[in-house]
Amino acid sequence: MADSSPAPRRSAQWSSPDQTRFSDFLSDDRNSELNHKEALAKARAEHDRVRDEAVRVIRLHEHQLELQRLREQELHVLAAQRKEEERLLREKKLRDEEQRLRDLEAQSIPKLPPKPPRPPLQEAAAPQPIVNGAGPVPKPATAVEHPGIASTAVPFAPLPTPSAPQVNGHASKVTETAPGLTPTAPSPFSKSTSAVSNPFTQLTPGPAVNGSTTAAPAQEVKPAIPSAPIQPLVAQGDRYAEIHKNLKQLRAYLLEQTKSNMALKTRMGDMRREIRKSLGQLTGGKGANKQQLERIKGLLSEALSGQVPSALVDPSDYTVDKREPVEGAVHNAPQLPSLFLYLLNALAKGIINQFINECGAAPRNADPVGVIAAQMFSMKDFHWRGKSLIDILMAKFRIVCPVVFGYRGSEKTEQGRARLGWKKEGGAWITEQQHIDRMTGLGVGYASLALRDFSRSPNTNPWPPSRYWTTMASIVNTPPAEISNTQCVVLKSMIQLYEEKFIHLYGSAAIVALRRALVEFPGKAPNNTPGVGGLQVVAQMYKRDLGLDLN
Repeated sequence: MADSSPAPRRSAQWSSPDQTRFSDFLSDDRNSELNHKEALAKARAEHDRVRDEAVRVIRLHEHQLELQRLREQELHVLAAQRKEEERLLREKKLRDEEQRLRDLEAQSIPKLPPKPPRPPLQEAAAPQPIVNGAGPVPKPATAVEHPGIASTAVPFAPLPTPSAPQVNGHASKVTETAPGLTPTAPSPFSKSTSAVSNPFTQLTPGPAVNGSTTAAPAQEVKPAIPSAPIQPLVAQGDRYAEIHKNLKQLRAYLLEQTKSNMALKTRMGDMRREIRKSLGQLTGGKGANKQQLERIKGLLSEALSGQVPSALVDPSDYTVDKREPVEGAVHNAPQLPSLFLYLLNALAKGIINQFINECGAAPRNADPVGVIAAQMFSMKDFHWRGKSLIDILMAKFRIVCPVVFGYRGSEKTEQGRARLGWKKEGGAWITEQQHIDRMTGLGVGYASLALRDFSRSPNTNPWPPSRYWTTMASIVNTPPAEISNTQCVVLKSMIQLYEEKFIHLYGSAAIVALRRALVEFPGKAPNNTPGVGGLQVVAQMYKRDLGLDLN
């Protein structure tokens, strides 16, 4: 206000400026050396303080960023873990539903028995002759019961082996040298009707000696295409087991050679590893394995040409048949380099291992391996006296999967498991699931090798489809009491994924064979094992997915 007194002075509240600081600045020695040094020291100290503080702040910031990164990574891992747990739960639920579906599909209602036949109006037929008190000899499947009406042929009908005539009412036996292994008799195939051209014809039993006779058909249906009889897969004396033993001796012989042949010692191991590596690199797709094929071919050619010196051996120790020189054959000499046969053995071993290790869980992986096996053993450059040396591969098949050669056995006994190829590790049998995986891989591998179409190739199929047919017949003709789960697993893996090739090769006869293998064979099994159920499920899948009704 205009008349009010002025505000009191506040000089008492504020101190006077620091006269000392100004006096120092205005002093005469402000430019002295000592003063400059003190100023520099203070500036350096301040600089160090600022830098240390900046470093501390930076480190604190980096620490915070690291903590944030770890938290984010932890959250990401937890999210991935939850996602994986949810996926596993969904897969488990899906597997349970699929298993429930398979169980339902495997169930079936038994069919009614057929109506009893009408009593014959004619006089009772004369009893069939008894052979050594064993019972009447059955008539062949293609025999015609009434004139003018031909009965339907059964493609896998078991018939007497025509290899030797009966003497004194006793059939001649096949000698078996492998202990505890009893092969089944080879099952020739009956003749088909005129509507189905079956390339495997039935063999008529030969006349018995010393007055004993066997039943003969009154009339037979002529096959559309006559063919030669199928040879049994297991030769007399189990030659494949002998070949497998000879291959072990060959390996020991090569190791003995390496003691005095350093070139062989150095190269032999490298070549074996290259073959194993090439087999492990096989993939699906046409032309995808050309490099692997050429690499294996080059290694075999190198050993065969003698570039790596090795002793000569007689190849007949590793073949089923005794061979004579053939005109035009690439190799007619009585001996071949032992390193070449050793590498063929390594190739066969690698093929078997691929079937076992890779194809049990993923059967589709067997096809490229089967292609390589068929191509390598079909090359004429690697034949001896005009024939393939695939007996080396099949000798290993005979040991690891005897079922494809007609062997049978009970899975509840030690000897039966040995006959079926059940493997031992550390003196104990492997688990049932491991055995099933092995047989699955070997079964699909056998099909991938046997069902190859060589119609457009200049080479000859080393293991033709007729071998596949014979193997299937030897399994489905098993008596009901001797059917094993191993047989069913092998049969299922032989058929599934290769039904198209089988039908392409045999046409209508293949349809009849599939009906016998997938419907009739599991239907007569006394126990509903997983293998039996698997065969029935395959038949139902063909009906559902392919429209192929085998019932």
